Amino acid sequence: MSGLKWIGATLGWSLGGPIGAIIGLAIGSLGDAMSSKGGFLLGDGNPKNQQRQQRRQPNYRTRPNYRTQQQRRAQTTSGDFEVSLLILASVVIKADGSQDQRELDFVRNKFVELYGKDRANKAFKLFKSVSKQTISTRDVCRQIQQMMDHAARLQLLHFLFGIAKADQMVTDDEEAEINRISNYLGISSRDYTSIKAMFYNSSDNAYKILEINKTATVDQIKKAYRTMAKKYHPDRVEHLGDEHKKGAEDKFKQVQKAYEYLQKERGF
Repeated sequence: MSGLKWIGATLGWSLGGPIGAIIGLAIGSLGDAMSSKGGFLLGDGNPKNQQRQQRRQPNYRTRPNYRTQQQRRAQTTSGDFEVSLLILASVVIKADGSQDQRELDFVRNKFVELYGKDRANKAFKLFKSVSKQTISTRDVCRQIQQMMDHAARLQLLHFLFGIAKADQMVTDDEEAEINRISNYLGISSRDYTSIKAMFYNSSDNAYKILEINKTATVDQIKKAYRTMAKKYHPDRVEHLGDEHKKGAEDKFKQVQKAYEYLQKERGF
């Protein structure tokens, strides 16, 4: 596939709503029709078909019923995750008023790691176009929160902290932006603190990663480890494809590392 057509066939719910509008504008600025299987990214050019597509898109200002929400979340594709990642990464990088080259390199290198060099180059091309737009973080996150499952949203958060830490320091502005995104995504403060602790060095990080306090008993530590290992297990994001399952291993390893640290500290 030439240009940006590589991603068209992998998109699901992100074709519509605020994310679809952002990606559509980015593609338009790149002068690529991004057709896939005879159609365009945001429709096939036929007004009647576009109207039918618009009717199928959920209203992101109202919460869908639980059953419909679960069905849609189960249909999140690798492409949906990828474009969500592109948009939120562009928001975080601009949080401190500048785009540090180390952060940009981190995004490119992470995409190479996840998708391979060819796909990563095309993704980064789209990323740079998205970065030039003014984005409503709340609207984008609301769409993601409604359509993407919890495990995938935690993976997004982990990636965003990685971007902020790429220049060896997470600024207050970057942390505030990630925290705001986390709230919009419906991620609990405990989950946020757990993932944040993976990127900081402090004496109580192991406890924070396992979502317990320093007064926890050995039995409570063991129970917390089992819970967090299940929550962060790479299999939880296998529906996003092998590339994201591999990326989720970083969080899982941090949980194991935290548990091993407490085993040595407590002697059990």
